[in-house]
Order: sequence, then structure tokens, then C-alpha cells
Amino acid sequence: MNIAYKNATEAFEDLYAFIMGQGVNTNVGTRAVYNVGFYLLNPQQRVITTEWRKFSERYAEREYAWYMSCDRSVAEIKKYAPIWDKMHGGDNIVNSNYGWQWTRNDQLAKCIEQLRENKDTRQAWLTIFDGKEKDDYKHDTPCTLSVGFDIKPQIGTLDMCVTMRSNDLIYGFCNDQYCWTKLQQLVADELGVPIGTYYHFAHDLHIYKRHFDMQEKYYINKNLKTYKNEAERFESY
Repeated sequence: MNIAYKNATEAFEDLYAFIMGQGVNTNVGTRAVYNVGFYLLNPQQRVITTEWRKFSERYAEREYAWYMSCDRSVAEIKKYAPIWDKMHGGDNIVNSNYGWQWTRNDQLAKCIEQLRENKDTRQAWLTIFDGKEKDDYKHDTPCTLSVGFDIKPQIGTLDMCVTMRSNDLIYGFCNDQYCWTKLQQLVADELGVPIGTYYHFAHDLHIYKRHFDMQEKYYINKNLKTYKNEAERFESY
């Protein structure tokens, strides 16, 4: 794997190959690598264009809009991603609406103010996962640990760092980096500075077993469809 990628698509494709080739099979149905960190040099290029991934920008925008609503209820978002319906205790309320988390105690607003007052601050951080709230994590434990912002010295761009305890590459990383880099752009615009690099760190970066053959299966099906179409065209002559 690399420590810097041109964009999210390049990162996704390289990390998929890295995990499948060098990852460890776990006892929870994943193949994982540990303590992985890397830069996205162009975080605005957040749409995953890998053909076989079939990334839905429409869903990613829905998830970001849900975060921006700060509404902990998954009543609507679960219609588009059923996984959310497994993350609550019957009341539709979850801990992983990150917008709700970053507005708690005005965390995000305080980060922006800190950067306005001192462009060299090292204190513009907010937290999502909080070990002091573990008793509330029975159904939903946030994957993101913390988010930090820096204005890069001499250059003046807004850099962002996101740390995660656990991250599924296929759905988690693809949608997470989309939403976090949208937030990075929002903060940069608030401060009136250009967007810089995005750094992503995951303690446990993994692929679920059902996705081990995702790439291979896509191309097999694609080739079969092409063969079938060619055969039907030949028979029509």
C-alpha cells in the first residue's frame, strides 16, 4: 500500500488489493490490516469511480445530509441502507449520526473559532467515540474516534485528520471519506482558505468475507453478459 493517494478511487483500489493480499483472516468474518494511515492529496475527488464498486454518490449525499440534520433517528436513512436498522434498540435512535456528535458542546463550532483566532493552533479537534460513554454503546458503537483540523504552515490550506477504531473498506471507507471531506470543504469555506490534504487512519481496516470475490465476480458476470449478447447477435444472422 501507499502512504499517499491521488484521490479516493486510487486509495480504494490499492487498499482492496493490499487487504486481500496481505490481510489477516479474523474470527469475525473479515480480512483485516491494522494501524493503517494514508493521505488523500485531492480530497475533492471523493466519488469512487471503480467500475466494480458501483459507488452510489446519491446515497453518500443522503448520508451527509442526514449528518448535517443532526437527527439521531434512522427512520429515513435506513430505507436506503438497511444496515442502520440493526444499530438501534427499537427506537431508531443511534449514536453514529456524526453531525449530532460534532455539535455536542459545540465541538465543531469551537474548532472553527480556534482556527480563526490562531491559525497555528494544535487544539482544533473534536471527538466522536467517547470511552466514558461505553454504557450507551450496546447497539451502536461509533467507528470514528476523532477529527482534527490544521492550517498548514507556509501554505495556508486546511488539512484534516480522521482517526477510526474500525473501518470496513467497501461501504465504511467509501462513504466515510465522502462525508468527512465534505465537512473539510465546509470548514475551509467557513475560514476562507483552500482545502488541503485529508489523512485517514484506521486501527482495523477490513473487508467482509462476502466481499472477498467482489471484483472477480463482477468481471465474471460482465464477461458472461457480453458473451450472451454476442451469441444472441450471432444467432440473429
